[in-house]
Amino acid sequence: MKILDWYILKRYLFTFLMMLLLFIPIGITVNLAEKIGKILENKVPFGEVALYYLNFTIYFANLLFPIFLFLSVIWFTSKLANNTEIVAFLSSGVSFSRFLRPYIIGATIVSLFAMILGFYLAPIASQGFNEFTYKYLKSARHQDPGQNIFRQINDTDLIFVSSFDKIQKTGYNFTLEHIEGNELTYKMFANSIRYSEADSTYKLFNYYKRTITDNGDIIEAQRQLDTVLPFDLEDLMPVNYIAETKPYSELVEFIDKEKARGSSNIGRYEIVKYKKWSLPVSVFILTIIAVAVSSIKRRGGMGFNLAFGITTAMVYVFFDKVFGVLAEQSDFSPIIAAWLPNLVFGILAIFLLYNAKR
Repeated sequence: MKILDWYILKRYLFTFLMMLLLFIPIGITVNLAEKIGKILENKVPFGEVALYYLNFTIYFANLLFPIFLFLSVIWFTSKLANNTEIVAFLSSGVSFSRFLRPYIIGATIVSLFAMILGFYLAPIASQGFNEFTYKYLKSARHQDPGQNIFRQINDTDLIFVSSFDKIQKTGYNFTLEHIEGNELTYKMFANSIRYSEADSTYKLFNYYKRTITDNGDIIEAQRQLDTVLPFDLEDLMPVNYIAETKPYSELVEFIDKEKARGSSNIGRYEIVKYKKWSLPVSVFILTIIAVAVSSIKRRGGMGFNLAFGITTAMVYVFFDKVFGVLAEQSDFSPIIAAWLPNLVFGILAIFLLYNAKR
């Protein structure tokens, strides 16, 4: 690798790191100023607060690092252009494609880091971040109960609750149907079902069971029944962020399992899976756009380039969020929702790169 490559690569990585180190403390300060009342009110131990902000750092770095990278590349490349360094590089016989090579090497390094972060570290941080949020920072009135939950938990059993309260771990109007072949063998009812963490059992209130046999139906009824049932608590009410907390291999297995159960949240889970791949690719696209725009010396200096960068970053985030919500709440394809922003900005990158070479 030549001096030019090392010079640009070091600036690429160093500026990106400085951008992260600059904005993450600002994000922590703003979040702490907003949440300090809840933290003090709930008397949260200092160790848990420190762990929360460590998870907060990883969680939001994973979400926003392409934008930080984009702005950092525009920043240092604009400085190179204003100092006429890029003109000197190109005047020495270096082609624009050759000039772009250290940027692509830097993007490859950052992309590999993004994959490690998204596949392994971010899920751990997401779980800690969300658990702390729901435990200490969200009031009970903001934790709405699930409504009309119907799930196939295995090949033979289906469950239904009209509503489920995550705080009380209680479901209402519970039904379990056991089907073998195409025939219903028994059906259980209860006015309410409550999960007991102490022994991992369920309490059924006003329990009623009807078993269908060749000799007639067998009826069983009790005011209260403590029993073990063939499903987990998350089967009654999986948390919205559960896909974010799973490493990639576990996420794939989880989605396959949820598809077999007929879950209505498949779009939400699949968008998380596809973004683990689309996010590293966006590093290359945003890098090329940043270089193509900021490598030209302009009369307005860095101001125009930074304004363009911030506007482009906001549009990218807008596309990403809008299509993500569409995939979660409609039949819109999750794979299209995850990759469409990259496709649109990839076309923009090719156009801008072509003009920059000219």
